[in-house]
Amino acid sequence: MNRKYWITSTNDFKRVRLSGKSYAHPLVVIICAKGTAENSRVGLITGNSIGKAVRRNKARRRLRMIFGELMPEFTSCVDMVVIGRPAMDRASYVEIKAAIRSLLERAHVTGKNDSL
Repeated sequence: MNRKYWITSTNDFKRVRLSGKSYAHPLVVIICAKGTAENSRVGLITGNSIGKAVRRNKARRRLRMIFGELMPEFTSCVDMVVIGRPAMDRASYVEIKAAIRSLLERAHVTGKNDSL
């Protein structure tokens, strides 16, 4: 995923977390707020609850890959913070992608699409 699609500043993370609407799943939580850039951006949070560094990095790699695939389907410009939950460590890539897709549809960020 290209760097222009990342949220990196602490102020942007705070803005999204304070003003955004959250959508929860046992694997991930997505918080969406109206975007301030010309394109949608994603910020990833994988805390110690997921596991040690190797597991957190694996979770981040999976999330980056999934959002790289799903970004072209976005129908609106939003800033998102994605928070990984402990169950994400034991879930497969397909399960995580399905969870994120369903949350994005609930948030009306993407259109309905049944293919994975």
